[in-house]
Amino acid sequence: MEGVLLLNKPVGMTSHDCVAKMRKLAKTKKVGHTGTLDPDVTGVLPICLGRATKIVEYLTASSKTYEAEVTIGISTTTEDASGEIVEQRNVTSPLFKLQVEQVLNSMLGQIEQVPPMYSAVKVKGRKLYEYARAGIEVERPVRQITITDICLLGDVTNTDSLSKFKFRVTCSKGTYVRTLAVMIGERLGYPAHMSKLVRTKSGQFDLADCLSFEQIETKVENGTLQESLLSIGEALKDLPKFIIHDTLSKKVKNGAVLELPSQFHDFEPGAPIVLYDDEDRCLAIYAKHPTKHHLMKPIKILMIEN
Repeated sequence: MEGVLLLNKPVGMTSHDCVAKMRKLAKTKKVGHTGTLDPDVTGVLPICLGRATKIVEYLTASSKTYEAEVTIGISTTTEDASGEIVEQRNVTSPLFKLQVEQVLNSMLGQIEQVPPMYSAVKVKGRKLYEYARAGIEVERPVRQITITDICLLGDVTNTDSLSKFKFRVTCSKGTYVRTLAVMIGERLGYPAHMSKLVRTKSGQFDLADCLSFEQIETKVENGTLQESLLSIGEALKDLPKFIIHDTLSKKVKNGAVLELPSQFHDFEPGAPIVLYDDEDRCLAIYAKHPTKHHLMKPIKILMIEN
């Protein structure tokens, strides 16, 4: 059993819970996820099985797309619906679409974001949520994130005391959408929190192609789960590709340093190049040598020569 499983993560489970469940279903210890989702969040969570665990880091760096709901008028400790209320203020004047769209548009491009206290970001060797649970407030690092696309979905719903609306955002790795919801509220002049969140896309992987745990369990019972996994090569198809011939494939499987093909001369050292054989089997991930720029060296050997 090996490859990448596209899971539609259910609400109420951590990413670690999903990995533990997949270990039991696939009957293998070699399982890893490609990007943490909070328990309240649903949607795309690629899970790597078997040899595919070697490529986890190459599936986490991609941009992500989310659909979120923001509740204006209430802020919480965790910045989402699971936290305790910190501040509550009635929205006395209804919010209009144009007003919200202007705020969303102001967030396009590179912006600064401070990660929430209830997050896995480490400060002095400890995760922020460990400090938060102990009631300790620490200075958090400011991060640069990139918002490549953001738009309002539907209308703004105004009640006597609260306003709600949904938006879609495509953002860089490391973006906290719940913090984005708080920032949106601040720019509208009110406390706010993220009341719902779905990850609809992670890199090339789309929610429409994901399986629920119920579907996975059925496939395990039928013995057809392997057919639903993406191969390592398919999962890496967005990375630069180079096909080698039989004479070199054995050297690649043994981790040899090779001449760097001319089309990759402009690459930065360390930038990944995926090597395939004539049969389109993914053999290894190479990169431009850090000092000998006419060569490329192996980073990950994905197919071993017996």
